[in-house]
Amino acid sequence: MVVGLTGPIGSGKSTVAKIFCDNGYKLIDADVLARKVVEKGSKTLSELAKCFGEDIINSDGTLNRSLLAKRAFENKDMTDKLNNITHPAILELVKENIKEYEHNGYTKIIYEAPVLFESNSDKFCDKVVSVISYKSQRIARVKKRDNMSDNDIENRLNAQFDDSYYIEKSDFVIYNNSSYEDLNKAVLEVVSKLNEVHNVTLH
Repeated sequence: MVVGLTGPIGSGKSTVAKIFCDNGYKLIDADVLARKVVEKGSKTLSELAKCFGEDIINSDGTLNRSLLAKRAFENKDMTDKLNNITHPAILELVKENIKEYEHNGYTKIIYEAPVLFESNSDKFCDKVVSVISYKSQRIARVKKRDNMSDNDIENRLNAQFDDSYYIEKSDFVIYNNSSYEDLNKAVLEVVSKLNEVHNVTLH
């Protein structure tokens, strides 16, 4: 069973993913794969440079992530261009990861992906879970985590869909608006329901 995990930036997806992993799930992290596909000398990095400017590649051949982010999240059209270049490469790695986990006998996978729906990778997920949080809390988390400017955070938020988009497309919604204890309880309830589904399919 592959469970897709998504939600807006700063909603707490990684914290939720960790709770899933603590309860028997193996993680595939789209952000980790996204870094892998733009490694020095990669085809994807070359395509990004053609689209967003050769100066997004540092003198040592690595990607200047902050400069790419500044341009890619300037507006939705630019974000779409970024996604159209990176998503196909990331999806190939996701499929490879799933095959590898299955080969090693793992039966429950949590796939954490900020752009799960936009990349159409929800199509190979058995169930989808979205994490939703108040905008003010999301901004505070991103500031603490990424040390981004208010303007960059606002651009990133504006490049994403509103909460209703995630809610309508998900099988389960987890609200991360209070304490870790409350979040943990909410995640465990979803894990329990997913395990019931999983056990039914196994029999």
